[in-house]
This record gives sequence, structure tokens and C-alpha cells, in this order.
Amino acid sequence: MVLDLMNVTLRRDDALILQNINWQIKQGEHWVLYGLNGSGKTALLDLINAYNFPTSGNATVLGFKFGKVYLGEELRKKIGFVSASLQEKFYPTDNAFEVVLSGAFASIGLYETPTDDMREKAKGLLEELGCLAYANRDYSTLSQGEKQRVLIARALMANPSILILDEPTNGLDFIAREQLLDSIERLAIKEDAPTIIYVTHHVEEILPVFTKTLLLKSGEVFASGQTDQIITSEILSDYFNLPVQVKWENSRPYLVKGK
Repeated sequence: MVLDLMNVTLRRDDALILQNINWQIKQGEHWVLYGLNGSGKTALLDLINAYNFPTSGNATVLGFKFGKVYLGEELRKKIGFVSASLQEKFYPTDNAFEVVLSGAFASIGLYETPTDDMREKAKGLLEELGCLAYANRDYSTLSQGEKQRVLIARALMANPSILILDEPTNGLDFIAREQLLDSIERLAIKEDAPTIIYVTHHVEEILPVFTKTLLLKSGEVFASGQTDQIITSEILSDYFNLPVQVKWENSRPYLVKGK
């Protein structure tokens, strides 16, 4: 079991942030975490990364049981995390190659001398994700889509067991979005791919490789299970409190308002 959350509740002061979260992820599964703004996605991701701890319930991530020992840094080394907020933390004069290499040390900036093996691995990841052409360009000069590819390559440097992609297509135009989704799909189907948790509030981004989906609403699990059984007109109409139709094309869903 990669992730096992049982009846997890999270409170901050008097506010109930997450309530009765039950979520199990098995090795080899790729999941979508779907939720609108304010649904509790960030709090749930912070919990998986051991920045939050459950107020009640049991949480085990990659065999680390919360509450038994301090596990923050040790656990986070096994989780690759890519988010828009991470983009702003890197030094603008570091080039893409250096940013990817920094993933081997889990550092912002490159302060240690990478080995030849690390350099070869970084080069291979840049090539795999279509970034090699701009490996020597300053990170600050890259487009939003190029930055996201570099950050995914960086996250993979440490051979994570879980890769969390937190709304990776934010700010991308249609072409850049589809190019990034193609790269994610190629990564997900590899035999040695990490378990991927893809976080989004756009149904049309749900790729066929994400065979499982969890819907989060107001800090609670609204529904979870097989994607084709969760992403339906009936369930999403209830979820949105608005009549919608789910259409499928090329094994990907999209929404249409109305019955």
C-alpha cells in the first residue's frame, strides 16, 4: 500500500479542514485528486507530505505511520512534488540543467558537486521530457510549460515512489497543456514509473492512465473509485449541484453544462 488514510480528520484552531478522509492507493495505481478551489486539496497534499498531521484517524504513507516517529524529511525524500508555487523558489540565473540536478540533493540551488552518474541521469530526464534543447537556458527565461517540464524532471532525480503533480497545467495555453499531458502520459505508462497523484479541477485533463479518481468537496471525500464510474453525469451533477453532462472522446472526459 502506497497510501493508507483511515478516518483522517484535520482541525486548525476551531476550523474543520478535512473530515473522515478514507483513501487507499496501491502500488502501480495512478490517481486523480479532483476538487474545486477551497475543497481541501492543499491541506490533503500537505498531510501526505507530512507538513500536516491528522487530528484524528490513521495515516500511513510509503510504510511511514504518522505519530510513531518524526518522519518529515525522510518521507519527503521519497515523494516528488511539483507545484506552481515551487517555480518561484529557484534562482533565476540557474539554468534548467542545474535545476534538474538540484533534485538529487533536494535543494533549491546547486551547492554540492554532482557525480557523473547524476549528470547522465539529469540529461536523460531532460531528453525524456523534451527539455534538452533548453538545458543551458536560464530558468527564468523559460515559458510556464517549459518550467513545469523541468520541475518534473527535477522531481524524478531522486527516484520518488510517489510523484504529486499539483495542477501542473495552470497558466498554459491549449498547445502547451496538451504537450505537457503527453509527457505525463508517457511517464505514467513506463514500467518503473512512480505512483502518480494528479491534482486538478479540470475534468478534461484526466488522462486514460489515471484509472482511479477521488472527488474532494468541502474537506470530505465525495466519491472515489474507478474513474469511468466516478466521472459520470449523475455523480458530477450532484458534486457541482448543477446539471452537467460528461462526454468522452479519445478516452478523455469533458463537461457540458445542462441535461
